[in-house]
Amino acid sequence: MPEALRPWITGVRTSPRAGPAEDAFVRLPDASTKVVLRVTADGHRDVLALGPRVRASYHDGNATASCVELRLAPGAARPLLGVPVADLVGRAVPLDALPGSAARRLASGLRWLDTDEVVPYLSETLPELLPATAESSRTALLLAGVEALSVRGDRAPAQVRDVAHELAVSERQLRNLFTDGVGVSPKHYTRIDRVRTVLTRASTAPWSEVAAGTGYYDQSHMTSDFRALMGVPPRSYFTGRLPATTPCRAGARG
Repeated sequence: MPEALRPWITGVRTSPRAGPAEDAFVRLPDASTKVVLRVTADGHRDVLALGPRVRASYHDGNATASCVELRLAPGAARPLLGVPVADLVGRAVPLDALPGSAARRLASGLRWLDTDEVVPYLSETLPELLPATAESSRTALLLAGVEALSVRGDRAPAQVRDVAHELAVSERQLRNLFTDGVGVSPKHYTRIDRVRTVLTRASTAPWSEVAAGTGYYDQSHMTSDFRALMGVPPRSYFTGRLPATTPCRAGARG
């Protein structure tokens, strides 16, 4: 991904069209907001805004759409989409149905692009649509908060009160900043990030070490958070004892 896009987009992922499959798949909890260009098997195209997901969902494996998924940077979603990100939690909304003029223009520009045309188009268009996002003090505060509340390597996330103190804002101000720019509270952001880290580390260390390394008080605290967000405790998830699946609707696999 070009360096010029990093103030607005933290990742680009493509998924090829697939026919009916027997395996189920999971959409993981995800605190990010995405823009998705989706092309169905019959050629229908749409561009969606996918809000944060606060809990996992399980689906049967019958997706028949190819997608290009753009993961928006913290602070970029609000000026692009024209609504507080909290309004999009758990939702998939047509991008051109949102009030932001930038969203409508982006939807129009992305809709008919081939996969390899998406990144060059964004490199040319996003700096014009959102020229001030990377420089705003509000965005800088949000990015600093996200960094401090995320698991990074061997560093566990900081406590919300400590992050607020370090950024010289009240906990209420920090919560409002996250609700508007990320869509979830700082506490829930940390829960999502921790559980996603557990998912990546579970096969590399004992449960007690995974819990300590991701900032949980103990293993039972980790299990409680994991169950709340994933629907099953860690051992059940990793041995394939999953909740019942539901049909997959709009959006891309999580």
